[in-house]
Amino acid sequence: MNQGLRRFHVGDRLSEMTVYNGTVYLAGQVASDASQDIRGQTAQVLAMIDKLLAEAGTDKAHILMCQIFIRDLADFAALNEVWDDWVAPGDAPPRATVQAMLARPEWKIEMVVTAAV
Repeated sequence: MNQGLRRFHVGDRLSEMTVYNGTVYLAGQVASDASQDIRGQTAQVLAMIDKLLAEAGTDKAHILMCQIFIRDLADFAALNEVWDDWVAPGDAPPRATVQAMLARPEWKIEMVVTAAV
């Protein structure tokens, strides 16, 4: 029995989010409209992160770590423009950004977030 462990949006393969012991763990978030450029996809991903964190009772100011997977490093500057407009002033979390082949070729970015409740 998983006392205190809550999963959200559970599917056959994965859950979008788990909350346990005051910590929120998000699955990798990708754009729902992959036809957009890196700015559009990044904005979609950040909006989904905001939505999931709110559902868990927290927000982006409580992010403990963000891991970013980007298909093309040429998009790094544009990703950072959108990120810089979104991140909570004075609460920029630790972050890692790596170039990676993503599961679908149309995806330009995927983010994995861990946050405190």
